[in-house]
Amino acid sequence: MTVRFACEKDIPQMNSLLYQVERVHQQGRPDLFKEGAKKYTDNELKDMLKDKTKPIFAAVDENDVMKGYAFCVFQEHKGDNVLTDIKTLYIDDLCVDENCRGQHIGSVLYEAVKKFAKEQGCYNVTLNVWECNPSARKFYGKAGLKPYKTGMEVIL
Repeated sequence: MTVRFACEKDIPQMNSLLYQVERVHQQGRPDLFKEGAKKYTDNELKDMLKDKTKPIFAAVDENDVMKGYAFCVFQEHKGDNVLTDIKTLYIDDLCVDENCRGQHIGSVLYEAVKKFAKEQGCYNVTLNVWECNPSARKFYGKAGLKPYKTGMEVIL
């Protein structure tokens, strides 16, 4: 398994993975997530692939077929009244093809993201995980991530 930056030829597989993520979220929170939707349009994906502030990593097999991705976003709060001037690499979305899970692809992908973040001078790597996805929460915990804030809600 190799990790490289995603490119336009990866969009069909990205779409497949985006739909897989959507299914997990929609099944867990049908009140919030639309059935059969995906997070990004093809045009948005094309724009993101050109945006250096939003690196997308692709875990590919020996045939250069994407088996997982990590969508990331650099975040900084320079000159903020409260927050320090640190640089963060936020993982907006990480997915491994459901047919390939258990092969440590997610771990390889996450380690590549961490290495890249360190090379870019980031202080930390962050992400959000939905409570309706306990397997993701378990994976991130095993990878060494720890909660740093909690979102809460009341449904009215």
